[in-house]
Order: sequence, then C-alpha cells, then structure tokens
Amino acid sequence: MRTGSLLLAATICGTWAVVYLVTQVVVSPPLGVGTTVVAGTAASVLLVLGYPSALRGPRAPLARWRRLRGRAVGSRPAGDHAEGRGVERSRRRIVAGHRMPLRSGLTADAARRTATLLRPLLGGDAVVITDRELNLAFVGPGSDHHEAGGRVRAAAVRSSIDKGRTVVTRRASAMGCDVPGCPLRSAVVVPLVVGERVVGTIGVFRTHDEPAPRDQVEDMASILSLHLELAEADRERKLAADARLDALRAQINPHFLFNILNTIASKSRTDPDEARQLLLRLSDFFRYAVRQEGQLAEFAQEYFFVRTYLSLEQARFGDRLRVRYDVDPQVLTAHVPVLTIQPLVENAVKHGLATKVQGGTVTLRARVDPLTRTTTIRVTDDGVGMAGDVLDRLGTPLVARAPDGSHGEAGARGGVGLQNISERLTTLFGERFTLDIQSTEGEGTVVEVRVPLR
Repeated sequence: MRTGSLLLAATICGTWAVVYLVTQVVVSPPLGVGTTVVAGTAASVLLVLGYPSALRGPRAPLARWRRLRGRAVGSRPAGDHAEGRGVERSRRRIVAGHRMPLRSGLTADAARRTATLLRPLLGGDAVVITDRELNLAFVGPGSDHHEAGGRVRAAAVRSSIDKGRTVVTRRASAMGCDVPGCPLRSAVVVPLVVGERVVGTIGVFRTHDEPAPRDQVEDMASILSLHLELAEADRERKLAADARLDALRAQINPHFLFNILNTIASKSRTDPDEARQLLLRLSDFFRYAVRQEGQLAEFAQEYFFVRTYLSLEQARFGDRLRVRYDVDPQVLTAHVPVLTIQPLVENAVKHGLATKVQGGTVTLRARVDPLTRTTTIRVTDDGVGMAGDVLDRLGTPLVARAPDGSHGEAGARGGVGLQNISERLTTLFGERFTLDIQSTEGEGTVVEVRVPLR
C-alpha cells in the first residue's frame, strides 16, 4: 500500500474521531446518531475530494501537461532554431537517459544506432559518425553520396580529424563536398578522442546556413568519447583476462601428464579396462582445459573438471590420496571463473600431499550465501603445510622473487599460479572478491576464494 493511501486513511479515521468527540462528548446533551453519521460522512467526502491537491501535489491534468510539454521540447523539429537554456537542458536530460550504443565500441552498427538516436536531439538535419577514414554512419539528407561505409568526403570532417578540434562551417562552399546539388549547407564537427588520440568524429549538418549549437554538439562528443574510453578499457581488461587464462592453461604441469601416462602404461598390463577409463578421463581433462571459452563457467562444469583431475591423481597415488567433496547443490548453477578451482586443488596435491609419506586428504567445499550473494570455494589439505616466511611471501606481494630472479620457495609452493589467479579475479571482479590462504607447517593448508554470485 502506498504511503499516500495510508496517510489518507489515517486522516479519515482521525476526522471521524473528532466528529464523534464533538457530537457525542463535548456537546451536551449528545446529538443524535444520524447527525454524527452525516457530519462524519460529509467531512470524509471533503477530505477525499481535496486529497490530490492537499497531499499529493498537482492534479493529474497539470502533471500530464508538464510531461507532454517536456516531451515536445525534447523533440523539436530541426527547423525550429530556438536555443534557450531550458531547451538544451531538456534535450540533455533525455540523452542521458539512454544507454549509448557506442559503449560497445566504435563499430558501424553502434554508430548507426547512435546517429539515429541523436539526430532528433541535436537540432540537425543530418548526423554523421566517422572513424579516421570512413563514414561509419550517415543519417539524413545527403546520405546518397555521404554513404555509410564510404570514405569521408566533407572537408570539414577531414579537417576536424587532422587538427583534432571542433570545426564550424556556415557556408556550403566551405563544406568541401565535391558532389553538385548536395543539400548540406552548414556543419558542426567535433572529434571523438580516446586518451590523446582522435579516433573519429561526430558531425551535425543542416540544410541552411545556421549551424547547430556548438556547445551542445561538443557536450555530446565528450559523452561519446567517454563511452569509447570505457569500451577500450573493457577490451583491454578482457585481453588481460584472456592472457592470464591462457597462462593458466600453459601451466598444466607436463610432469602431471607424464606421470599419468606412465600410470596408464603400467595399468594397461595389469588392468586394461581401468587403463582405458583413465585414457578417457585424461582426454576429457585436456578437452575441457583447452576448449573452454569465456571467463566464467557454471560450477558444475568446473566441478566435473576437478573430479576428473583428482580421479587421475588417485590412480597415480592410490590410497595415499583421499578426497572429500562437500558441495551444496545450489552452487552447481552458480558461475565461477574458469580454471580457478583446479589449480588450487593441484597445489594441495602437489605441494601438500605428494611429499608426505602417508599421504592425506584433500577436501573441496563450496557454498552459496544468498544474503551476501557470494559463492565461497574452500580447498583444504592436511599435508606438510607452509612455513611462516613462505606464507608471508604469498601475501604481500603474493609472489616474491628470490635474489637470483627465480620465484624461490614461494614459487615452489604454487605462488605463480596463485598470483595468476589473484590477478584474474581482480580483472573480473575488482575488489569484490577475497583470496585467503591459511597454513600451518606440518598440519596443512586452507585456501578460500569468495566471489560475487553470478
């Protein structure tokens, strides 16, 4: 129930209480019940009729008129050249409410949709968006020869690209169009800048000698440039994340492959059926590691990948490697970073248990917290653990180089892989993740990753 409705109901109840007190308590002798009912009803009707203006502000017709007026101002025809501040504010407010297509980058499709969106808002007859060489989009009169995909023809646009500044043209002769009968007479062309580079332009053309408002076009160019900078930053982050993912794929230990192949070779003589199953699991393992696309995958896929890896290691270590899974079924559909869990499990096996004579247990625990909207993954082993100084070097910074340039003991404990995982998580989630490492020498290690729920 809305707050206004509650307020009205409370006011009516209070009015009835006042009417009752006046007619039945204050007045002596008390008035009749009918009089009380009539007085209360009349007061209630007056409250309901007066409610819109007294409690809710302007009546609907006035509010509707204001909305229509704002819409009409924001979509004035190109021939109306009123340039009051109220008009500019209205137009900019409408533009800010749209998601600019150029946020995805300076492409032909994004430029066409942006030009179509901006044409009625910038007070021009035609809008062009270019890169440094081509008209990516041209909407309006003159599109028959200033066609999208063609080379930049207007000298005003070429000049804005070369000089990196706004060009205002008030005469058809200064347009520089070499096609006779071109309807365009004036233009305002502003460069689109990413960093210090001019990557393109936006131009607003008119079919008469009075150009569009310069400051309005420059403001819009600034907004578009910001969107292009964000798009480029997104591409760089994606490239960095892809590079780190490729690095993780490359870090799949060749010794692991050789050891598994040796295990399969020995099994082929004693247990051919198991050797065949191990070969199938090994192919599944590398198929997932090499072909998985994107930065995120369902936990169920990563879970299958980890179980495949551990089944191969169990074939190698036998009873020395024990595995426990404690996975909440709700986690299976959550999305987690690709190839993040397996390196943690591999570190637990390789650095925690491989050198321990009696072996040990690796536990994988996963939970979803709907309140904080996070997914928590914990890998625990009861292996040899890490010394305090090694744990410190895995903290800040996560990997410390030895004097000879190697990664030293921290690298031997999987610090390079942990550094890669930490950088990938930073790229994907910013500061909205935690990577916590706890270890006690001789008792084991716990690595916990917490990421936003996807």
